[in-house]
Amino acid sequence: MPHYILMGLAGGFASAVLFMSATAGGAAGRILLYFLAPLPSFLAGLGWGSTSALIAALAASTATGFVLGGIWPAFVFLVSQGVPIVLLCHFALLAHAPGTPRTDGGGTTSTDWYPVGRLLALAAIIAGSLSVMSLFMLGSDLDEVRGILRELIEKVFAKDLASLRDKPLTPQEIDSLAQLGLFLLPAASATSWLAGFILNLWLAGRITHASGRLVRPWPDIASMTFPPGVLWGLVIALVFTFLPGYPGLISSGFAGALLFAYMLMGLAIIHHVTRGKPQRPFILWGVYFLLLLFNSWAAAVIALLAIAEPISPLRRRPVASGPPGARGPDD
Repeated sequence: MPHYILMGLAGGFASAVLFMSATAGGAAGRILLYFLAPLPSFLAGLGWGSTSALIAALAASTATGFVLGGIWPAFVFLVSQGVPIVLLCHFALLAHAPGTPRTDGGGTTSTDWYPVGRLLALAAIIAGSLSVMSLFMLGSDLDEVRGILRELIEKVFAKDLASLRDKPLTPQEIDSLAQLGLFLLPAASATSWLAGFILNLWLAGRITHASGRLVRPWPDIASMTFPPGVLWGLVIALVFTFLPGYPGLISSGFAGALLFAYMLMGLAIIHHVTRGKPQRPFILWGVYFLLLLFNSWAAAVIALLAIAEPISPLRRRPVASGPPGARGPDD
């Protein structure tokens, strides 16, 4: 059996086991297993090609459907986990063949790999689309979704929230929390999807790069840029979040994913402009500490840093060209 088929099957079954194991154990363990479930499939895709990722997606979906007893769980897993992994692995390994004539007449180009910024933008679009799918899976109308959230608050969170204030929540307070949850759900869901995809793609890239299985050189992540249309997409999504009903919620899902992507771009800018500075470790540790401490506010500021880069004094300048992969994955 060819290695790419074997590794695809192994990666897919491992992802299925991790995904189904996330239903047992403590809360922290479940979250960790859920986030790391795509990692084996990403390893198969980046190490042995997108065909191996497709085999992993089919194997994991089949195993999930077999254990959970139905075609619907297999389909949901395939759409939410398998297809995004196949797409991201395919584009991560996509390249123009060497020897392509240069547009400036200066001979031919070397291998031109798919840009990291475009890959992040693609992941954000996928995450926004999955948040929309999740929203419609919860209910066919907003009242139904709101009712589900209200029931979830009553059964899961009401007791813990009541213990913090020494008195139970009133029905009006539960309704208000359900409405707030409905407003935040699409953006939070999209951010969670994007964080999981990017974390596992980065981890898989690090592992395959260290093992010598990654066919592309390690990219200069700190220098990544978005296509111009991404900013327009963010602006449109933010404007449409003011619409009532499903259109506003759908827009908030894409807005949340794109804002998170810009936050990652802001971190890339900070990494880029601090290169070579002796105080760099203190700056980076300080930024990540503030991000952990103040979370949403710090993330918003870092995202604004990326959005305003064209007019910012921290605008990145082109770096001197060097051999592919000259910078290591730790930079």
